[in-house]
Amino acid sequence: MTPAKSGNEPAKEAIHGYADGWITERTGTEVPTFLKFAFIAIAGGCLAYFFIYMYGEVNHPDRGVLVKALNAATEASATLMYIIAAMIIAFGVIVVAFSFRRSK
Repeated sequence: MTPAKSGNEPAKEAIHGYADGWITERTGTEVPTFLKFAFIAIAGGCLAYFFIYMYGEVNHPDRGVLVKALNAATEASATLMYIIAAMIIAFGVIVVAFSFRRSK
């Protein structure tokens, strides 16, 4: 026999589990603000890392000469690198726009 529910009991919130229960989420909760800005920092860091090391670590005192020789032998494509950078930017914009969008 189930106990009678009184009118002042809180409604049970729906909790969704992902990854076999490692990640849980209550229905209607928003992404925390610090996490929204963390997405911007992570995307910016990825883009900065890509531009700094686009052609390898050419300024390293030990490996720099080898990296430059490999780049000369393989003729790295600047166009391809900028297309990849554009893909990183597009992905970052989509993730940030998605995180700042209000959920339903």
